[in-house]
Amino acid sequence: MRNKRFFLTVCFIGFVYLNTAMAERSDRDQPVHLEADQATIEDINRKEDSRVSVFTGNVILTQGTLRISADKVIMQEGNDGFRYATATGNLVSFRQKRDGLDEYVEGWGKRVKYDTKHEKIELFRKAHLKRGADEVKGDYISYDMTSEFFQVKGSTERGVNTESNNRVRITIQPRNKSDEADKLD
Repeated sequence: MRNKRFFLTVCFIGFVYLNTAMAERSDRDQPVHLEADQATIEDINRKEDSRVSVFTGNVILTQGTLRISADKVIMQEGNDGFRYATATGNLVSFRQKRDGLDEYVEGWGKRVKYDTKHEKIELFRKAHLKRGADEVKGDYISYDMTSEFFQVKGSTERGVNTESNNRVRITIQPRNKSDEADKLD
């Protein structure tokens, strides 16, 4: 059992550091755009700690190359100007271009939280994250968009019983030897 955990830890660390690059840097400086079938937006002049807006029906949130698609998004905006979105749906998806590469990070889950202050996305229930040909699956995935650091948990580790066999699963593709040679030049 210990050898299996060690192997999974080594694989996960390898996945995290494989082809290290950050999410598109210019995204954080872009405005957040939302489209939906319906929206309820609180008064912009509100003096409380935060303002809450609810978007329902085929919701699309974009910020630069980042795109989140969901059935419903609850957007909270703090007085500090940062936004916190919780997206829910049959399957919420997100996609963001990696900085300096022609490659995207894609993810899916039943619920997705997006935090513009900490540049973080969390995927809950049937969470799935894909970067190139490498994939991570689990009950919960936390993704730091700045460093591309992933944390993955199965349902048992989270203390929930969502499915009978919802363990962490990682697929790491072998590196192309010609890519290795190019890096040495």
